[in-house]
Amino acid sequence: MTTVHHPLSSLGPLHPAQAPAITPAAPIAERIRITVHDPHDHEAPAILHRPRCYNAREVRGAAVILISGAGGGVSGPSGIYPSLADKLTLHLSIPVMRLGYREPARTRYCTADVLAAMDYLTQQYQSTRFVLVGWSFGGSPCFTVAAREPERVVGVATVASQTAMTSGISKLSPRPLLLLHGTGDTVLSVRCSVALYGQYGSEGGSRELKTFPGDDHGLSQNAEEAERWILMFAGRALGYQERLRGVEIWRTGRL
Repeated sequence: MTTVHHPLSSLGPLHPAQAPAITPAAPIAERIRITVHDPHDHEAPAILHRPRCYNAREVRGAAVILISGAGGGVSGPSGIYPSLADKLTLHLSIPVMRLGYREPARTRYCTADVLAAMDYLTQQYQSTRFVLVGWSFGGSPCFTVAAREPERVVGVATVASQTAMTSGISKLSPRPLLLLHGTGDTVLSVRCSVALYGQYGSEGGSRELKTFPGDDHGLSQNAEEAERWILMFAGRALGYQERLRGVEIWRTGRL
């Protein structure tokens, strides 16, 4: 197997291009490397968004990890992850990680990457409660980790998730689930999210499937709305929906 080493500069810009000017409360974003200890020992690249003032007790150990698809990267569907991470960090005062993969599209290694990212946030920020967000292939490691970590993962949201290697979804309930999918997706049919909705489990809980008529794999026609759905879902799953009440997502990227 050939190991691909990813320079941190390849992760792209730290903040969204149209983000407002830096203010005293603006989140700090920095490129980091996550050490992953497994037979394929290597480091996973990531961009960490963190609040300028952080109190683990006040946020009750909350954190969010954003995961991309089979192509890797840290921008997410239609590039919404940088803006989403900034909003979550600013309004909830929690750390948010945009995680890159060591070996994209390989569930075994990507699952280890997510677990290592959780451990990193636990060590650095005393994080104990995680919302995982995955796009496309990213649904696979999200559901796999959620099944393995029922105490730490408190909710999962996906955009245009695949169904392969997602059996862990059956162990997700009663933790909340959000599925977003475009009905015009030609990469992974909306039937994938419909199937995942049905496989969620039978222990109660909350599951929601939001479809976007005619939209594509990256929800490019509804990127702002998709970002809002994920933002509000994360707030609810972490118990901070009140903090997000009234938050608007503008085309300019302003909060």
